[in-house]
Amino acid sequence: MIYEMRNIIADTSCLIVLEKIKMLYLLKELYGTILVSEEVAGEYGDKVAEWIKIRQVQDRKTLEVISAFVDLGEASSIALAMETENSTIIIDDLKGRKVAGKLRLRITGTIGVLLKAKESNLVDSLKSATEQLKTSGFHISNELEQEILKYD
Repeated sequence: MIYEMRNIIADTSCLIVLEKIKMLYLLKELYGTILVSEEVAGEYGDKVAEWIKIRQVQDRKTLEVISAFVDLGEASSIALAMETENSTIIIDDLKGRKVAGKLRLRITGTIGVLLKAKESNLVDSLKSATEQLKTSGFHISNELEQEILKYD
């Protein structure tokens, strides 16, 4: 089930953590195709699936400015979202989320993806999914975890 018709741009952390917990397929099920920058594809390190389209950031000056505040993968995701109409960026890093928010970009995170997956009946248990995330090294605050489990 394709959830919405937006241009979904993923940062590296979302791809890596969902791959680690064997749930990368959720992105395809929810969004069909997602976009990543060349920098994110490089950070990911593995060959990306055919439904993940790699795009070059056109405005290199904007990329350079944003990368003064966040790492290159996040900066390139933010820059790509800025130049892509009707986009939502999946970004987990707090600094990156703050920069994207100040730029008035539509943002979500890996947790948001899991909540949409639960809503779409693609995930049986948010408790199980959050436990897997934590085991893989993904940080979730106790407050956020309690909030997530309200939807389980």
